[in-house]
Amino acid sequence: MNVAVAKKETGRALSDSFAIARDRLPGSGKVAEARSAAFAAFDRVGLPNRRIEDWKYTDLRALLREVLPPAPAPDAAALSRAAEAVRLRAIKGVRRLVLVDGVFAAKLSELGGLEKGLAVRTLRDVLEAGDAALQAQLLAPDNSNPMVALNSAMMTDGVVVEIADGVVLKQPLHVVHVASGTAPTARFTRSLLRLGKAAGATLVESYIAADGARAYQVHDSLLVTIGDHSRLDHVRLVEDSDDAANICSVVVTLGARAHLNTFGMASGAAVSRYQATIAFAGEHSRVETNGVNLLNGRQHADTTMVMDHAVPNCASREVFRAVVDDRAHSVFQGRIIVRPHAQKTDAKMMTRALLLSDEAEADNKPELEIFADDVTCGHGATTGALDESLLFYLRARGLSEKEAQALLIQAFVGEAIESIVSDELRELVVAAARRWLEARQ
Repeated sequence: MNVAVAKKETGRALSDSFAIARDRLPGSGKVAEARSAAFAAFDRVGLPNRRIEDWKYTDLRALLREVLPPAPAPDAAALSRAAEAVRLRAIKGVRRLVLVDGVFAAKLSELGGLEKGLAVRTLRDVLEAGDAALQAQLLAPDNSNPMVALNSAMMTDGVVVEIADGVVLKQPLHVVHVASGTAPTARFTRSLLRLGKAAGATLVESYIAADGARAYQVHDSLLVTIGDHSRLDHVRLVEDSDDAANICSVVVTLGARAHLNTFGMASGAAVSRYQATIAFAGEHSRVETNGVNLLNGRQHADTTMVMDHAVPNCASREVFRAVVDDRAHSVFQGRIIVRPHAQKTDAKMMTRALLLSDEAEADNKPELEIFADDVTCGHGATTGALDESLLFYLRARGLSEKEAQALLIQAFVGEAIESIVSDELRELVVAAARRWLEARQ
């Protein structure tokens, strides 16, 4: 009885928040109608719980309890705190696009001198300008996932990037999500990246907190379309504050002979979930996706991926690593779907977890759904502890226990990190991993 009442009160509070925020959210007409329909879809289910199979290990009703009200637009003080956070995480040689508390911050972004064939707009501008084609794409995600539906209803801002046919960007795009407010609030963002034919780009996403930002929530989504003969390299780093929540949804569609190479690492946030659906829409395309969870304390991080092979002659590789310390909990759910016409599919998935304490937990759930008969598919999952003989060997050569563990942990996650093509971005990820290791020591 108490649980039912709590759910009812939480739902009412969120409905009130949506009713209050609706008038200041961008877009009218069909956009507003789509928002209302999406919120109704979310409201029917509410925060997902363990009774929903895809959320079996990540019960948001227990982990989040409620969805916080939307953050207000950042004021001058918030922008100043965000600027300092961005400076500390600056990357050389990239084009920076900054979102502060869910709002695009033009003064902190680099919009001058765009390469020919590159167009950058804000989500707010697209939703308010009446671009029907782009609006339809931005509102296309399936609302059967309650957190995607919530994002559709509440999205405030984001970046919309279009790369013309034949354009290969020389500069990586760096989208920085900064939480700067000191009150517990939520940020709702949605971005879109569309690559034309024979195009190429590198996208980096960072989730960081300014000094004083605590107990906030990030609700983000990214929609990606990769044209025929195009390539996207994607790196994402979650380094939110240790009491934040980060829920991200990604939908990727690949054309013919397209190539996606993606890497993600979660080392921040108390609760995080990265859910991605990658759909093969053209033949002879390839996806390489790699991920790492570095967790300690009572952190909970969930990576859920669906690889949807709908056409023949495509390949996918998934490599995931988790290092779990203290009472943290890592989840990996990977599903490879091979549809009836997707003959000659080559798909493999491997997940490994390293437990550093007796109370650490890792749940790995690889799945294959194969409806074609001429395929090469496989998956594997392992969980274990650090090799005691290797630890003894390293300690015998003068290393402390923590130093020896750090060296073995770096070797364990190295295979996934090595998938990053750019030396500079690989060093960025290594630096983030070192920060986690140093904090652990």
